[in-house]
Formats: sequence, structure tokens, C-alpha cells
Amino acid sequence: MDTETYVVDTPGKPTIEKDPNAVLDYPFDWSEYLTPLGDTIISATFILETPLTADEARQELNPEGTIAVVWVEAGGVAGKTYRVTCRIVTTDGRTDDRSIWLKMKEK
Repeated sequence: MDTETYVVDTPGKPTIEKDPNAVLDYPFDWSEYLTPLGDTIISATFILETPLTADEARQELNPEGTIAVVWVEAGGVAGKTYRVTCRIVTTDGRTDDRSIWLKMKEK
């Protein structure tokens, strides 16, 4: 199975179903925002709503500096929805946030 990429400029509240026991990667694709500006990500911080946690050792940026990836560890309660926020800092000094929501569902 291929990893899905979720575009961060999607209007509304991007919600993804996740099994509470799954450990999965969630890429935040900033390319449509940053590429026209000629800017790239130099750091990304992920803020997860409790009780979710991230595997900090597996956080990464793609070589182009436009996609930030967080690995979300097992956790959460089936039926509840939790926010995951990606905060970036860019080479030109921009700081910005984008969020996705993970809806816990037994699969």
C-alpha cells in the first residue's frame, strides 16, 4: 500500500480515519504554497492533541524541503477525533501552521 499525501491547502477540515492501534506516517505537502514563493522548509514541529504522540526520531522533510512527515504512534479512543498540527519555519523566515484531524475508528 502506498502512503497517501494530504495537501495542506484543502478547504475545510481534512479528516482521516485511523485505527487507534495503527502507527502511521502523515505527510504535510506544502509545495503548492511554498514553490511559487521560491521558499522551502528548514524545520517542522508537530503538535498532537493528547493522547496522541509522535515518534520524534522518524520525523522527516523531503529533499526539496516542501513535505514534512510525522509518524503518529498508537493511541486515542475509537469514535473520537484528534488534531495534528504541522508548524513550519522556512528559509525566508515564514512560520505557518496547518492541521489535519484523525478520527479514531477500529478497522
